[in-house]
Amino acid sequence: MLDLKVLNSALEHLEAERGIPKEKILEAVEDALAAAYKKDYGKRGQVIRAEFNPASGKTEFSQIKTVVDESTVRMEEEDADEEDSQTVAEPTIKETRGNKENDDESEEEDERVRFNSEHHILIEDAKKIKKGVQLEDEIVFPLEAKDDYGRIAAQTAKQVIIQRIREAERVSVVDEYEKRKGEIVSGTIQRIERGTVFVDLGRVIGAMPKSEQIPGEYYKQGERIRAYLYSVEETPRDITLRLSRTHPQFLQKLLEIEAPEVASGVVEIKSIAREPGLRSKIAVASNDEHIDPVGSCVGQRGVRVSTVMNELGGEKIDVIEWAEDLEQFIERALSPAQVEKVTLEKEKRNAIIEVDPDQYSLAIGRGGQNARLAAQLTGWKIDIREQARGQEFKTDGEEQEEVAPEKVEKQEETDVKKKVVKKKAPKPEKDEKEETEKKEKPAENKEVEKEMAEKEKKKPKKTKKEKT
Repeated sequence: MLDLKVLNSALEHLEAERGIPKEKILEAVEDALAAAYKKDYGKRGQVIRAEFNPASGKTEFSQIKTVVDESTVRMEEEDADEEDSQTVAEPTIKETRGNKENDDESEEEDERVRFNSEHHILIEDAKKIKKGVQLEDEIVFPLEAKDDYGRIAAQTAKQVIIQRIREAERVSVVDEYEKRKGEIVSGTIQRIERGTVFVDLGRVIGAMPKSEQIPGEYYKQGERIRAYLYSVEETPRDITLRLSRTHPQFLQKLLEIEAPEVASGVVEIKSIAREPGLRSKIAVASNDEHIDPVGSCVGQRGVRVSTVMNELGGEKIDVIEWAEDLEQFIERALSPAQVEKVTLEKEKRNAIIEVDPDQYSLAIGRGGQNARLAAQLTGWKIDIREQARGQEFKTDGEEQEEVAPEKVEKQEETDVKKKVVKKKAPKPEKDEKEETEKKEKPAENKEVEKEMAEKEKKKPKKTKKEKT
């Protein structure tokens, strides 16, 4: 006899641990019992269904037959006629060309399923059993219940239960993480293979490729990590969760955790521009006049922003107040630089920014970072120009100089001067005597030096007493 208490406790355990509903598990048990019954007591082609009652522990078996007619199935007499026609000699080419329409009709007839008395029943016979029956309806025939099954049948039932439970668990995992898609998930780093970090999230493993990792971060096996879940992929083999720490929404979700005003919707994040690991810009707006959007994100003494920065590996974050006026918004996006003038070209979606010479490098940023982030934040191309010197920086990375018309003449004059070659003054003619004297003098000097050296050698050396 089946122990119903053990069965119910097992059902509750599977439902709590793996998130599989009891109904799904009972369906798996019914499929397993039907497979075991068919293995030992059924016939080939039979469709057997089992109904298990968890309260009483009894199982009822039944055979299912589908209502058909001659238009939906191919009868045995037709198959015999086809076999006889195959023994006849093959037709000639002319006959085949003339009978294309008949061939098409025969192909359509071949698509019908062969009649099987084990799972088909003709509509004439079905009407005798049940009135008002129609095509493709199911007729149920009760079968004798059996309690004893062989080893092979039991093994088949076990495999069916395991397979059904795995399928149900897989469906529940996909449903669970599809709801959590677009949220932050946390887990433990299981392993690192070829730059891809695999994170154990409990019921499933997530993958974070190299492109979704913050540059400069190093991960260790067994370390706790948080990441943004942006994709759930189901393959025939397994389920893959795609994680990211470079996604702009990861920064937004971290701010929602730290700032209750952002999570409640009082403070709205309009746009985010991010260079992972280096710097980010966030445009925020308040739906309540009495709440400061920048202050609520920064927190008291910068506590909230510093917590987010630590999670992102020290990435700098600039919080900017969003403005409906596009010129004002672009001016704020270029902070901390001070902008003198903003000119918009709406057709090209291009903004020309004029700044003072001392603010030019600050507006561009290191390697053009500040200008790039401002362009991403606003969605406009930004050209930064220096008022005095005429230098210009574009957000596409090109740096060039603009020359005023007054300076052109001066440059031309300087270029002409550089091209002029100065003629050297002619050297004065010298007498032959002076040249010969200069050549003879070094020889005489050498002889005098030799004589002086010989005299010094001949002089007697003074003793220590004489020196004192």
